[in-house]
Amino acid sequence: MPIGNTRPSVRTTQAGRAGGAAVTLSAPRGGTNPRRARGGLRAERYGPYVLVAPAVLIVVALRLYPLLLGVNFSFTGDGALNGTVVGFGNYRELFGDPLFRTALRNVGLLVLLLPVAVAIPGLLATFIYLRVPGHRLYRSVYFFPAVLSPVIVGAIFNLLLAFDGPLNAVLGSAGVSPVDWLGDPDLAMFMVVGVYVWATFGMALVVFLAGFATLDSALLDAARVDGASLPQVIWHVIVPSLSRTIQFVFVTTMIGMLTSMFGLLFVMTSGGPEGSTYLPEYYIWIQQGQMNRPALASAASTILFMIMLVMGLLQIKVLERAGRED
Repeated sequence: MPIGNTRPSVRTTQAGRAGGAAVTLSAPRGGTNPRRARGGLRAERYGPYVLVAPAVLIVVALRLYPLLLGVNFSFTGDGALNGTVVGFGNYRELFGDPLFRTALRNVGLLVLLLPVAVAIPGLLATFIYLRVPGHRLYRSVYFFPAVLSPVIVGAIFNLLLAFDGPLNAVLGSAGVSPVDWLGDPDLAMFMVVGVYVWATFGMALVVFLAGFATLDSALLDAARVDGASLPQVIWHVIVPSLSRTIQFVFVTTMIGMLTSMFGLLFVMTSGGPEGSTYLPEYYIWIQQGQMNRPALASAASTILFMIMLVMGLLQIKVLERAGRED
């Protein structure tokens, strides 16, 4: 066998028993280019960052940077003190304002009513998933309010809930005295929240139905075979299986209540009666648009952001705990 500088090929020859033919196998002589391999690894490593970079830049430019400017602006004065650093003066003024304290109390009310706002679309989605009679029609009807403008919804319920409106007319025919639904400080906020839930639960319904698409139907069949009732099926099968979906709906519904009720408040009550329906976002608009107090409005916006941030962090903890349990 000749020996030289060239790389020898590996040959294996086997004589066939029948015809004596020889079969020769030769290994490929080429190898992987190290430079090309390093380039592929580099592209694989940095590719995700390149794809995510545009979204990150948009969030930083349109969300994070204005947020930081607003936080910085909240420590300056208004009017004659415009641009002058006043420290925590705006925050002290906020917590001394009865309207802002009412807005924070209403935030607490929203937290208490949140389980109801989540349970309603969850139960309706359960009935649709279980294919109750007319479930196809209900799927469309339940989602319809979600496409309506808050201004339209507010105008409709202003007519329905007026002191001389249809609802009180029906109650009067049943011998019940008329109720000032939107003029009573003890009832107005509940009415606004109820209208908001009616107008927006269609989106949560869609999320729940998407969660049901991942549910193992064998679990429901096993529960039926064991003789479980509908409440038992919901509590012991559906709720544990859709825990992540339920947590997601909790967070999105709460954020929506804190940031998307301005239209209803403006049309239905304008913050009244007696400021009983104020929420932080409505208070921010009053200070910015009518009182010309942008620095004070920035301070209120910062507090609202902190409330939502705390809620988000709590939700992360809940998700991590659920993941460990799984």
